[in-house]
Formats: sequence, C-alpha cells, structure tokens
Amino acid sequence: MKIVVGISDMKVSNNPEDTLITYSLGSCIGLVVWDPVAKVGGMLHYMLPDASLDKGRAEARPFMFASSGIPLLFKEAYKYGAIKSRMLVKAVGGSQVMDAAEVFNIGKRNYMILRQMLWKNKVMIAKEDIGGTVNRTISLHVGTGKTILKVSGRGEFEL
Repeated sequence: MKIVVGISDMKVSNNPEDTLITYSLGSCIGLVVWDPVAKVGGMLHYMLPDASLDKGRAEARPFMFASSGIPLLFKEAYKYGAIKSRMLVKAVGGSQVMDAAEVFNIGKRNYMILRQMLWKNKVMIAKEDIGGTVNRTISLHVGTGKTILKVSGRGEFEL
C-alpha cells in the first residue's frame, strides 16, 4: 500500500507491502530510516530546523521541526523493533527553491541541524541528495529498503 507522508508529517511501517512516499521536497528535508533485519521503515518530512522558535506550533505539529521530529521518527521505529546500529539513514531536500537570494537559508539550516543531531547521536547518513535549487520526491519500499528518488530535471533513480 502507498502511504503518503505529507508536509510536517511522519510515518513508520513494518508491513513489507507498504511504500512510504513524500512529495515536493524543496527546502524541507525528507529523512528516511530503514532497519534491514526488522524490516521497519520510516519517513519524516520536516520544514524548519528548530522547534524552540515557536513552542506552541511545535507542540501542535512536532513533525514540522527537525529538533522535535527527528527524535520522534527514531523512537517510533524502535517501537517496531528497529535498532539504531542497524538502521540505514538517507536524507534528501534542503534546496534553495524559494530563497534564491539566500536570505533565510532554510534548506541549509535544515540540513545543518540534521547533521548535528545525527552526529551527536552517533548516526551516520548512508546516502543523501541535498541542496541545489530543485524539488525532490522520495519513496521507500518497506519490505526491501529500496529507495527511489525523483529529482526535477534529473529523472528518477535509486538512492
């Protein structure tokens, strides 16, 4: 079954028939985790780096922010039997789509906090497609871990 992960959303599955997909990643980051032994996959689509900028919004929509969404993604995957040391982590997005003058640098800031949080927790990114000025769509087949990336102007390929 295709499960859409919307903007400021997160989904985790252990159903080998499921495919998680998120669309239109610009400055947002799509973070994918997959445990090949437990066959657990998860995906987070976050918009902004730091939940402390708007605590009320962060409480209502924790997946909007990297600082609150990333820990929740990992914790939910653990509930399904995933183990951090086995998990493959992939990240896409972080473009400068609507900020050509680089005034806000949301894409870069989203990527920077991701790297900081993962480094602090001794988690390495296995593969990534970050930056530029393009939109991306990413999907994860939970049963196989196959991750397909579609990039505007570059086509579709396995990440």
